Amino acid sequence: MSDTNAIKKYIEAGKAVMGLEFGSTRIKAVLIGENHAPIASGDHEWENRLDNGIWTYTLEDIWTGLQDCYSKMAADVKAKYDVTLTRLRAIGFSAMMHGYLAFDKDGGLLVPFRTWRNSITGEASEALMKLFDYNIPQRWSIAHLYQAILNEEAHVKDLAYLTTLSGYIHWQMTGEKVIGVGDASGMFPISGKTKNYDEAMVKKFNALIAEKNFGWKLEDVLPQVKLAGENAGFLTEEGAKRLDVSGNLQAGTPIAPPEGDAGTGMTATNSVAKRTGNVSAGTSIFGMVVLEKELSKVYPEIDMVTTPDGSLVAMVHANNCTSDLNAWVGIFKEFAESFGVDVDMNKLYGTLYRKALEGDPDCGGVLAYGYLSGENITECDEGRPLFVRSPKSNFNLANFMRANLFTSLGALKIGMDILLKEEHVQIDSILGHGGLFKTKGVAQGFLAAAINAPVSVMETAGEGGPWGMALLAAYMAQKEDGESLQNYLSKKVFGENAGTSMKPVEKDVEGFEVFTERYKRGIIIEQAAIQNLI
Repeated sequence: MSDTNAIKKYIEAGKAVMGLEFGSTRIKAVLIGENHAPIASGDHEWENRLDNGIWTYTLEDIWTGLQDCYSKMAADVKAKYDVTLTRLRAIGFSAMMHGYLAFDKDGGLLVPFRTWRNSITGEASEALMKLFDYNIPQRWSIAHLYQAILNEEAHVKDLAYLTTLSGYIHWQMTGEKVIGVGDASGMFPISGKTKNYDEAMVKKFNALIAEKNFGWKLEDVLPQVKLAGENAGFLTEEGAKRLDVSGNLQAGTPIAPPEGDAGTGMTATNSVAKRTGNVSAGTSIFGMVVLEKELSKVYPEIDMVTTPDGSLVAMVHANNCTSDLNAWVGIFKEFAESFGVDVDMNKLYGTLYRKALEGDPDCGGVLAYGYLSGENITECDEGRPLFVRSPKSNFNLANFMRANLFTSLGALKIGMDILLKEEHVQIDSILGHGGLFKTKGVAQGFLAAAINAPVSVMETAGEGGPWGMALLAAYMAQKEDGESLQNYLSKKVFGENAGTSMKPVEKDVEGFEVFTERYKRGIIIEQAAIQNLI
């Protein structure tokens, strides 16, 4: 029996598992087969918009994108295997973490979706950090909620439910107001002991807002926390119709706890065990390390989140990674097309990325900031992409590309240096995934230089979160009694596949350190640009 026929029978039997993730610029669905490998996919390009100073997506954006993404995956199944997709064994939905989706008692959206990209909650973030003695980044849901309270926004009194994007989609698909513990850890601090919202901090918050007499308490409006492997509901008739507008998909499929892109990234790189870590690089970039113990103190640059099964994770999250880099590649595409050249984008990216390998170790004195939006780690409230050089800089294409690739890792490195150099966190393995790593041997080597440690990339690096969410759904549906997520991934998914590793090159490590010092000093230029001096 051919592989195609075997996969066809597997899908017809309703055994395939789907993961669907809402990224910042792309919604992607991945269908996996018996050996957990992707067998079909579909995607939808979308983009957030700046509306009245708020980075947002409309509900129409969300549903149009979801339905288009699913329909393309179903069409891929039909084209490859001549099967109309009607049944699935399990489903999981994931999305970029954090943000603010607030609803009233009738399920109406109270204010436009405020995404992780907004840097508008500084006052709330600082106040809550002092109250909890715990880092509360501006993008966290609780920071958005408290900022709305400080702003005396009228909608807060009508709040009945607060969730993330993945939690919203899951609610609409199942009717269940739940969330995976990893995504929950970007809403409100999670206790390492209970693997639920920290009760002491919940009480402190309720006391803080008691005089407002809103008629609700925090525990009333947050979603219920679920761990990886737990059932989080079933696809309803209404949910099936909203997901598959063709009407072919049947209701009743069990659905995994909805997760954030941090959790799916950990899963997709087999980085849920202690002393493992991963870096996810796309529109934003974040590095995560599963800790053996808590950090010695609170660092504003470092989030404390969890794996999908509730282990403590230190996360360095930078808002900006590839957006400005992609814009520059777009300029080169436009340039080539002006000469009548038909551009293959994969070839263009590969050519430009590999050119960076020819650059000077420190980028030849060239400096760049790819800040399309604000960057909390460097205390920049708004985005002003900048490219800077002195008359003495060695300005050529190689250094231009190298600087733009280095700066995509710049803010991340500042936070990772705290973990590695100040807290002396031990890491056995770091894996990279996401679009930045698609061109082999370029960003992977630069990341190894940035953290001065070996970095591995798997063949599934480009699949990233959607595949990770599919694995979490498969774990829920197929795990043995008492089987941990770590064991399931290690034994049944990855086996001996640890990816292709690159060790740091000494001259590149030294060059990245020089670039980083220049990057730190130059932040004053970026801040001046934000103040409209540039």
